Amino acid sequence: MELAPANDRGFLKGKFKDLYGYDCSIQKSSLATQDCIWLGCKGNRMHLTQDMAAELIPLLQHFVETGDLPDHR
Repeated sequence: MELAPANDRGFLKGKFKDLYGYDCSIQKSSLATQDCIWLGCKGNRMHLTQDMAAELIPLLQHFVETGDLPDHR
């Protein structure tokens, strides 16, 4: 996925389609109080902090490697 400035303020954005062809994106947030990103599809986006994104990484990595989510036990 290629990242490019999303607006005249230079915040980077990457565009992609989900399984059903919906336009989705990942974009650096302009929030001034802490570093965040926007992730999701138009109208249904998550505003994630660095800590929130860090919690998702192991789950996503496990899914990439196995096609499943980690065992909850």
